[in-house]
This record gives sequence, structure tokens and C-alpha cells, in this order.
Amino acid sequence: MATGEEVRASRDARLEQLHERLTAAVDQLVSGEDWKRALEFGARFRAKSFNNTLLIWAQHLDLYEAGRTSAPEPTFVAGYKQWKALGRSPLAGGSMQIFAPLMARFASSTPQNPGSWRRLDRYEKPKPGETVRSKMVRAIPVRVWDVSMTDGPPIPERPAPTQMEGQAPDGLWEGLSALVAAEGFAVLRVEHEGMIHGANGLTDFQARTVAVRTNMDEVAQVKTLAHELAHVMLHGPDNPDATGHRGVGEVEAESVALMIGAAHGMDTTAYTIPYVSGWAGTVKDKDPVEVVQATGERVRKVAVTILDALPTVQVDTGDPPGLSREPAGTSRMPGSERIARQSVLVESARSSRPADVAVRSL
Repeated sequence: MATGEEVRASRDARLEQLHERLTAAVDQLVSGEDWKRALEFGARFRAKSFNNTLLIWAQHLDLYEAGRTSAPEPTFVAGYKQWKALGRSPLAGGSMQIFAPLMARFASSTPQNPGSWRRLDRYEKPKPGETVRSKMVRAIPVRVWDVSMTDGPPIPERPAPTQMEGQAPDGLWEGLSALVAAEGFAVLRVEHEGMIHGANGLTDFQARTVAVRTNMDEVAQVKTLAHELAHVMLHGPDNPDATGHRGVGEVEAESVALMIGAAHGMDTTAYTIPYVSGWAGTVKDKDPVEVVQATGERVRKVAVTILDALPTVQVDTGDPPGLSREPAGTSRMPGSERIARQSVLVESARSSRPADVAVRSL
């Protein structure tokens, strides 16, 4: 039987392998086309973090090229116990690994004192009057499988969005407009770009308005509105996480717009790719890989926040239909494949101060 030290060494080795794989996947995102593919892929797996999305992407491709899965791309990804709960069993010969947060319970009788929190043992109960909170203590590797790597009864199909050329998906403009209004901004539709300094759209934080020109196709208008909504949520003068760099801000906003479009079956790449590529090249002293690492998770979180609030038909999130996840903060028992989902709160932007953006979550 392996000792505790051997178990930890094995876990640390797997974590190091995952980091190496993640770095290799990020290195492939240096071109506009690869960035576009990563975002479109992320739009389909938005229940997963950006880092885990890249790991799934890279590992599934390796398994496909090795003939260990019949699907060229993954569709639904879950852990062993999650697949068993849906009546399906992972097949031998192929699995993927992602990072998952290991949660632990902490108790304190004086929660306002950061140094007063003590970690509870697995079955330990808090003392009377103590406050209990769960938090992540470290990342651990867990195994997951795509549906193509499992066997069992078919899973139900969700409705897929349909897209007519030149037209926006039903309800998407209205849904995005409502989210802009919820942030305290008015949506303006202007006749031509000359009214907004030659741009397709313009966010005015002082006047608290978002303007979109109407002399372009519906798809372009709704994509532009998604772009401006991302600016509202990410780049206002009160947002402490905004870098203040125009190039980073434009990469983030247009990347969010691409994910919103991809989640609705829209292809916005003819505009998005050269736009993102151009602005990414303006980030001084950073190569494209650094920009990707800094913005990927931030983009995903805002896109997920927007998509979760929209009453529109969207592509799948990457979770199998029927899968029910436990709320974030639930303790993760040893041996389970449970992955705590992170809650996302994006505040309205009001003031800006320079700050480096970092990928802080799994």
C-alpha cells in the first residue's frame, strides 16, 4: 500500500504534467485563427474554466489521433460518478485529466479575524457559536470522459439554435439590451458610424450610453452590442481589474462577443479575427501567449455571466443533459469526481486603475 508521501508525490507529478500540457496548449494560441478556435470551443464548454477547456481540447485531440475515441471533438464531458448517475459507464482505454478544487471546511468564533480560522477534520463539528465556511485548499487532478468514451443509453438532445444568414438569433438583441440597461446604461441605435466617431459601436461611461450603428446586418449589430456590453462589465473607470490598456480591453471585449456569438451558432470571425489579432499586437512587452493567459479566464467568466442571463436558445455547455451539479462550496469527499462550480459576479465598471490581469481560477 502506497504511503502518504508516495501518494502526494504521484499527485504532484500529475499536476506538473497537466501544467506542461496546459502550457503547450496555450503556446498554440498565438495566431488569430487558433484564438478563434479556442474561444468557439470554450463557448461550448463554458461550464469549465478556460484552463480546463484547453486541457480537454488538447487531450481529446491526442486520444482521437491515437484511435482511442471515434469523435474528432468532445461534446459532453463529465467525471466517472457523474456518468454513472446518468446511466453510462466510461470505457477502458481513454480518459482525460483536468484540475478540480479540493474544498475544506474552516471554523472561527471571530470570523472578522483572518488568523482565527481553523481547519475542521472530515467529520469534526464546529463548536457552538462558530461560523463555518468552505474554501479551496489546493488543486487536484481528476479524470473525466467525453460521451464518446462512455457506453450506455443515449442522452437526450437539447434544442440547437438555428441561424439564418444576416439575421440575429431570436431574442438576442433584446436580451443583451436588457443586460446593458441593468448596468445603468441606455442603448442608442444611431444611423451611421459618422455619429460615433467612425466606430461600429461606442460605450460612453460618462453619459452612460451604449450606441450601435444600424447601417449593417443584424448579426453585426448584435455582435457589436455584445462587444459593448463586455466593455461596460469589464472596463469602466471604477473596475479595479481593468488594465487600462486599450489593446487588452479590445481583445477582451471582442473575445467575449465571439463567445456570445458562438454560443448562439453565429459566425462572427470574418470581423473578429483581424480585429483581435490587430489589438493583441499592440500590447507592449507581452507576446500573444501572455495575453491569452491573462485574458482567457476573465473573458470566459464574463461571457458565462451574460449567457446565463439571456433567455435565448444556446448551444450546449459541455455538461451532459440531465447532469445536476452540487453548488459551489460543497465539501469534496475523497474519491469523488465532484467539481465545485465557481460563482461569477461582475460589477458595473466605474473607475480605472492600472492592474495586471491574471488567471486566478481553475
